[in-house]
Amino acid sequence: MWLFFGLASALLLGAYDVSKKISVEGNAVIPVLWISILLSSVLLLPFLLLSRLQPELLTDTVFFVPKLDLRAHFFVSLKALIVLVSWILAYFALKNLPITVVTPIRSTQPIWTVLGAILFLDESPNGIQLTGIAITLISFIFFSLIGRREGISFSNNKWVWFIILATLTGSISALYDKFLMGRYHHMAVLSYYTFYQALIMTLITLVLWYPNRKKSSSFHFRGSILFISIFLITADFIYFYALSLPDSLISVLSPIRRSGVIIPFLYGALVLHDKNILSKALCLSGILLGVVLLFL
Repeated sequence: MWLFFGLASALLLGAYDVSKKISVEGNAVIPVLWISILLSSVLLLPFLLLSRLQPELLTDTVFFVPKLDLRAHFFVSLKALIVLVSWILAYFALKNLPITVVTPIRSTQPIWTVLGAILFLDESPNGIQLTGIAITLISFIFFSLIGRREGISFSNNKWVWFIILATLTGSISALYDKFLMGRYHHMAVLSYYTFYQALIMTLITLVLWYPNRKKSSSFHFRGSILFISIFLITADFIYFYALSLPDSLISVLSPIRRSGVIIPFLYGALVLHDKNILSKALCLSGILLGVVLLFL
């Protein structure tokens, strides 16, 4: 059963990426991200309220949101800030680059997470993991060569650097998750960091985007913005639930979850008609193989 939940989470994450691409295409990025985060907060708010007002309804269920002390709130707010930086960079990159360029780069995130664990957490990779890292890095190098055929220089294009920095920031977030999950309940982290994101993003929208909105891309509300939140929250919840099942294996669930990048890649190939699909697909296969070896 947990394999089914892992696959469902992967498919939902793929749909989440497609929704982001549809939402930011020719649209202002900041309000798109702001509205999607606000909706995520709305989706999580009933669980928090019930956990406080009628705790007996959710106690001993995966929906219960435990209380956090002041120190924990500081750590969770820091998580919100890290994730928000990663998302802002990723959204701008997704708006200005083909989705078949963005998603393969984004899928290398586990590699940088492992390298960070080696450097900062004194973890030692085995031979299979080193092979996975090597395959992923080689695939990434070939992928950069393919990008040049489309006039996208990985060294000079600022949007490529945006998605690279978004991926590295996402890796920092993953390493930080190891710290948080060892101390606090995952539902509390998910709920409160989403609320903190909504607060921070509201300030960014009101202070940075709204006064200058006429000088940047105009904003158009699209139904796909709503699906960004729905797909993301549902994917994360299903993933956490799968991890909570007694026989589940994170070494299997993690690479399955990463396989969701195939969905936006197919969208770029079949709907957006991006270029050099076969070459990109081979490099993406190499990256995914590296990720699978990494978790083995």
